[in-house]
Amino acid sequence: MKLTIYGKGCSKCEKLQEYAESAAKGLGLDYQVEKVTDMNQIIDAGVMHTPALAVDGEVVLEGRIGSVNQITGLLQSAS
Repeated sequence: MKLTIYGKGCSKCEKLQEYAESAAKGLGLDYQVEKVTDMNQIIDAGVMHTPALAVDGEVVLEGRIGSVNQITGLLQSAS
């Protein structure tokens, strides 16, 4: 599973990455994380508000961090 974090590298982006990795580890998923900080790539992905999380290329969370439990549910739905 590929988790993509979209954002400028701010503290919220770091927290989203931490929560996403925690959720993936909790589910025992095999995953990789990609961070996208380039604004053109963020816009090309259709992200209008950062931070954002995409799972296997599909944006599932945008403009907020979300809780570990919420992200766990999103990952379960995507797998």
